Amino acid sequence: MKPILIAIYLFGVCIFSPSLLPAQQASPSINGLHDCVAFALRHSPDLQQSYLNRDITLHTIRSKLADWYPQIGFSLNLQHYLQLPTSVFPDFNNPNGPKREVKIGVANSSTLSFSVNQTLFDRDVLLAVHSAGDVKQQTAQTILEDQINSIVNVSKAYYNVLIAQRQLDIAEQDIVRLKKSMEDAYAQYQAGLVDQTDYERAKIALNNAYANRQTVAQQVKVAYAYLKQLMGFPKDSAFVLTYDTAQMDNNVWFDTTQVLQYTNRIEYQLLQNSRRLLVDEWQYNKWSFLPSISAFYNYNLAYLNDQFSQLYSRSFPNSLIGIQLSLPIFQGTKRVQNLAISKLQVQQADFALQSLQNQIRTEYEQALANYKSNLYTWQTLKENLDMARDVYQTLSLQYQAGVKTYLDVITAETDLRTAEFSYLNALLQVLSSKLDLEKAMGLIHVSDYLPSGATSIPAQQSATANVNP
Repeated sequence: MKPILIAIYLFGVCIFSPSLLPAQQASPSINGLHDCVAFALRHSPDLQQSYLNRDITLHTIRSKLADWYPQIGFSLNLQHYLQLPTSVFPDFNNPNGPKREVKIGVANSSTLSFSVNQTLFDRDVLLAVHSAGDVKQQTAQTILEDQINSIVNVSKAYYNVLIAQRQLDIAEQDIVRLKKSMEDAYAQYQAGLVDQTDYERAKIALNNAYANRQTVAQQVKVAYAYLKQLMGFPKDSAFVLTYDTAQMDNNVWFDTTQVLQYTNRIEYQLLQNSRRLLVDEWQYNKWSFLPSISAFYNYNLAYLNDQFSQLYSRSFPNSLIGIQLSLPIFQGTKRVQNLAISKLQVQQADFALQSLQNQIRTEYEQALANYKSNLYTWQTLKENLDMARDVYQTLSLQYQAGVKTYLDVITAETDLRTAEFSYLNALLQVLSSKLDLEKAMGLIHVSDYLPSGATSIPAQQSATANVNP
């Protein structure tokens, strides 16, 4: 029984030992904007599709280039004549006499063929070789474009969460102020200094503040949900962002004296690369006037016998080697027309580059104007917020001294809350417009959010590891 008891003991240790159990995956740590963007670059479902498209493109290129390698084949043929074919031959003993009908061949035959074909010149293979680098670069640029868009969208959603959280804090502070105001109004009512109206107004304002807090709290949840959607964050996990209003204020500044460079825009780089591919297509059509050349080698084993059981008892080998040249001589004007089309498409790409330059210039001017306008609005509303805070504090003290009415306090408190919310909305607008301006100038760099030394993000291994054929 000892071996059995030892086996049961070891089995129990393996099953219940905490050190041997698979560790549960902890929720990712998200602290700031950099963490949010870095997580999105690795887990966003939209970007994952882009990474998989890149892998598909790489496999497609390899598939095209595989035609340049020797093509080795094998075939087996087995046949049985139910009725042998008949041929007509002259009678060699009597050449002028009637011809003789003779059945030729054997009832059973089989052929094993081995073939090797090597392409020496083919325009399809040459196109794959010439355009492989540009196709890879185009795929990488498409991923980069998607990553830049993801950075902008995640950044805006991140700022939206912080602003929503700040608005929730303001709503809480508003409730604290209104509670104190209601207590002051009730105390003065008990002292006979004011009538019941002030207390009721304070109660109404407090109830409205509670309702406003509930609305803002729901907005915070929605903002978090949208940010998690863009990031590809697990739905069952949660994270809390901490904000620093002073830090956000510092992030609004941008050097507007920088000069716009069209080549910084990934869209411009993509169009330049597309033009190079069109030039490759043009060259491909030029090659249509050249022949396709390939070398081949065939080795065949023929088996012939009237008895099926003896079919493979003896073989009759043969082999050959040669070169094949194929050249269409006349196809109407098809090759000429294709050549003219590809040349015109290159010219179209040149005009498209000019049009894109104009579009980029317009986007830049619009983004710059929006940024300057939002920056001025933010500065103005920041000044208004400081004044609204001073006015409220002054009127609150004057009301306690019996100099001002409670209506003045309620009005000042409403103005303060409005100024605070307007200031936060202006802050969100200026931060968003700054991102739009950076994108318009091509100044958003994905490498700033990647691990040190990394130049790109690979597709998730799990994306292909769990696929069943």
